[in-house]
Amino acid sequence: MINREHYVGMTVKFIGCSREQIKSGGNTDPKGLLKEGKEYIVKKLEIHPARTQLVLEGVKGKFNSVCFT
Repeated sequence: MINREHYVGMTVKFIGCSREQIKSGGNTDPKGLLKEGKEYIVKKLEIHPARTQLVLEGVKGKFNSVCFT
């Protein structure tokens, strides 16, 4: 089982998202919100059966975890 608290405060880098990755599971479209190559801090991790979403510090929305390294 994944410990959500382990990921809070972790730095992740946005690598971009495909249209399908954005639409899958009602993720927020990062266009105009996130910049490719920029690092963000994880505020919250939401684990769902078919996807994991990240909530980032200072950014509104929930983003597909596969769009980050």
